[in-house]
Amino acid sequence: MDREALEKKIKNLPKQPGVYQYFDEKGRLLYVGKAKNLANRVKSYWSFSPLRPSSNLSLRIKKMISEAVNLEYIVVKTEHDALLLENSLIKQLNPKYNILLRDDKTYPYIYIDRSEEYPRFDITRKIIDSKDIKYYGPYSVGARDILDSIYELCRLVQKKSCLKGGKACLFYQIKKCLAPCEKRVPKEIYDKEVAKADGYIKDKKALVKKLQERMTFYAEEMRFEEAAELRDRIERIERSSIRSDIDLASSENYDIFVVRYDDVRAAMVRVFMREGKIVSSSSDTIMIKENFDDKELLSRSILNFYAYTKPPVVAPILVNLELEDAELIEEYLTKEFGKRARIAVPRRGVKKQLVNLALLNAEEILRQAKTKKQNRIEEEIKELFDLQHTPQRIECFDNSHLAGKATVGAMVVWEEGGFKKSEYRHYHLEAKDEYAQMREMLVRRVESFKTKPPPDLWVIDGGATLLKLANDIIQSSGANVDVIAIAKEKIDAKAHRAKGKARDLIHTKEGEMHLKESDKRLHFIQRLRDEAHRFAITFHKKTKLKLDKESELLKLKGISEAKVKKLINYFGTFEAVKAASLEEISTIVNSKDAKIIKKMYG
Repeated sequence: MDREALEKKIKNLPKQPGVYQYFDEKGRLLYVGKAKNLANRVKSYWSFSPLRPSSNLSLRIKKMISEAVNLEYIVVKTEHDALLLENSLIKQLNPKYNILLRDDKTYPYIYIDRSEEYPRFDITRKIIDSKDIKYYGPYSVGARDILDSIYELCRLVQKKSCLKGGKACLFYQIKKCLAPCEKRVPKEIYDKEVAKADGYIKDKKALVKKLQERMTFYAEEMRFEEAAELRDRIERIERSSIRSDIDLASSENYDIFVVRYDDVRAAMVRVFMREGKIVSSSSDTIMIKENFDDKELLSRSILNFYAYTKPPVVAPILVNLELEDAELIEEYLTKEFGKRARIAVPRRGVKKQLVNLALLNAEEILRQAKTKKQNRIEEEIKELFDLQHTPQRIECFDNSHLAGKATVGAMVVWEEGGFKKSEYRHYHLEAKDEYAQMREMLVRRVESFKTKPPPDLWVIDGGATLLKLANDIIQSSGANVDVIAIAKEKIDAKAHRAKGKARDLIHTKEGEMHLKESDKRLHFIQRLRDEAHRFAITFHKKTKLKLDKESELLKLKGISEAKVKKLINYFGTFEAVKAASLEEISTIVNSKDAKIIKKMYG
């Protein structure tokens, strides 16, 4: 789009709520923004005749506007809709000049339902609006450890199924339960145990002291494994909240969100105060981009935290920065909670102390990060391959099969300076050739961007053809993800791995890149590729072993290998065969065999 067409588009924007998107000359998404009035908001970025960035913009926004050559927009009904759409698009598309927060997990709560005759404590992430249910938390870590501890220290109903048994069990014999199932205990005595547990949950110092006494006992009794288990549990419980001497005289509740940053990273800290005591805290760090905005990070942190659950306690939100969209977020949260939500920057008193305490912890996180040996490999990768972002999250893909059998794909993840195995994914693939298999896997990953935001970089195990495939898939998704590929150099039209002569080549949007075998940047990409290959091979072996066992079982029932192959070619997996109806299976094999298969799998 030329400047004249862009200026015309800007001048003709509707005066309605909506979301706008800026793109650069290569069609890459630069920025997603929301507006109560699209026309007024977008025009505020520009000066006209000739069209140029407005002089009163921040350096960050001015740089973004100077790169923009195209504008798209979406009209919505309300400003709240624009707020939600903006947040959703940023997660799915990872624009260059927006801050992407990938941590969208909901935090667990400990709860007790007092409507039950003999209630017990448990963990939940789903909040039910009931006057009989009491919630404790939220907890970033340590919820399960606290729960396990109170069941060891208090004689409560240990399992959900205990009361149904109607008979005292082992827990009663080892003095961990009062056997309410046999009505051996008056309710007022049981309630004292509940109150004791309530006290431990509220007072972590008392709980930790009790656990330390037990740990010392185990150590003196030479029961070192049990002592070590308690040591680790105590560490997690203590880590679940920051230490503070602040103790409000009243039983007030606050949620505190703060952001601090240096020239490398930002630290975001959340602190939760309930009934005058700090019950838990959590923190995240993100690497600073050239387009960093601390207020945007803070706004997005608040919105993301409350987006997936209605908290049992709607507490005032204390922050360290004045937010441009604070009123809009307040209105949205008030609508979602059904109660008045407030965001404030305290200037004095205990609330200011709470914010300062959170800031102190954010500064300590930054200080500790500086003292650690810094691994700058991600920044070197950004510079070498001319990436849009310093890759904070990298996903590497590989697939594996044996003569077309047990075809699987694997994705490994590098994040925060190491492999994040909890984020690894494997895929059962139906495609027959390697190109189609990679396409199937990458398309499935793109489809998950709505729930699992895109990374900064994809690394593909393959050459220029697979690189182009991945770039095409990313381009069609609209997301901002850089892509590189790594493959063996071809010798005599083949990559002779066994000869040891073939070198690894990096394929980028600019073409092939030959790096020295000693180059640590090449070693880093090789490490990612090798981990993806290892994960794919391991899953392939497990899948093939399972397939072989299933095939042998079917053969024993008189189903030939050719028919087994037809079934797998059609349904993809034995799980799909098991789930298929008799009619579906009959379309692949004859009705007699279909009945045998259906009977076998029940």
